[in-house]
Amino acid sequence: MTIERIGSNDRMSKIIKHNDTVYLCGQTASDPEWDMTEQTQRCLDKIDSLLAEAGSDRNRILSVTIYVRDMKDFSAMNAVWDAWVAGVEKPARACVEARMARPDILVEFSVVAAA
Repeated sequence: MTIERIGSNDRMSKIIKHNDTVYLCGQTASDPEWDMTEQTQRCLDKIDSLLAEAGSDRNRILSVTIYVRDMKDFSAMNAVWDAWVAGVEKPARACVEARMARPDILVEFSVVAAA
């Protein structure tokens, strides 16, 4: 059993690779001024980058859990998501409304992918 931790600090790792599976830490946007559309796009861009660093890509995502601060933003998030997954294999997905770690975070993505 092989476990590789990438980008670790005292609290967590950005990426965990276990055998042929990649786990990403939760991805949020870094600017509180961004609306749901911008936060979603920035999160998905970060996911692309982390997956590439782990030797994977969005076509190999197995599952995604999406946390939204308020379901009123569900359609705006989905518009960006739908464009991002167009033309690739679709992962299993769950989306829930959740209280976020900071009030300015509108969306967070938790991703599991094949390496």
